[in-house]
Amino acid sequence: MSKILGLKILSLTVLMASPLIAQSQAATDGLPALQRQIDDLKESQRAIESQLDEIKRLLLGNPAAQAPDPSNLTISLDGHPSKGSREAKLILVDFSDYQCPFCGRFFAESLPHIERDFIATGKLRYVFRDFPLEMIHSEAFKAHEAAGCAGDQEKYWEMHDRLFQNQQQMQPDDLVRHAAAIGINPGIFQSCLSSRKHAATIRKNMDEGKRAGVQGTPTLFLGVQNDENRDMKVFDVIRGAQPYLQVKKMIERALQAQVKW
Repeated sequence: MSKILGLKILSLTVLMASPLIAQSQAATDGLPALQRQIDDLKESQRAIESQLDEIKRLLLGNPAAQAPDPSNLTISLDGHPSKGSREAKLILVDFSDYQCPFCGRFFAESLPHIERDFIATGKLRYVFRDFPLEMIHSEAFKAHEAAGCAGDQEKYWEMHDRLFQNQQQMQPDDLVRHAAAIGINPGIFQSCLSSRKHAATIRKNMDEGKRAGVQGTPTLFLGVQNDENRDMKVFDVIRGAQPYLQVKKMIERALQAQVKW
């Protein structure tokens, strides 16, 4: 697999370089080459996207082939950061990665509407679970630790939002700046990061996500909680950064069905 992955990455590097070569040639040829340059860039972009998808499949495997039957799944809610009324029977559990661009898209384009229409109205509780894809997002795990450390100072969601809003700024110094920006004690924050206090919890989240069939992010599980608010029985699974209207349709279907434990 390593040889195959190496070849894929090499070909991707060549593809990424080709638009620069074409741009230089277009400058030499003049304006008549502009349309050809645009077409070449579009084709290169499609090829790069295809290569990235294939690399991701090589790294993560085939989710469809390995995902368990959602009707048999139970997912823990106890102790995980959440938004919305604890009395809401319908739950949306989001296994996510702060460095994942698709998770960033879901955060920016879908989650605000979900908050407005379902969380704020008491119909839905949203639960966030850590699932950093370490093999392809080298800074993600530390970012999830940073969120946990911010949570120790009652600033979890502020750090959560800031990380998604600054996905290109997740180096250790960046994390300290984010902490300062949301008004938490920098010394306590840095001490927490150095201690790796939240690493075991993140690993536990990842292990449970894998058992539930999570292979990529975001993966969202829609279901109902038990009377003790500790566990959720899964009703449906939403894979990838689906448009809000698609997520809304699935939530409304569950609400209309009055799904029970």
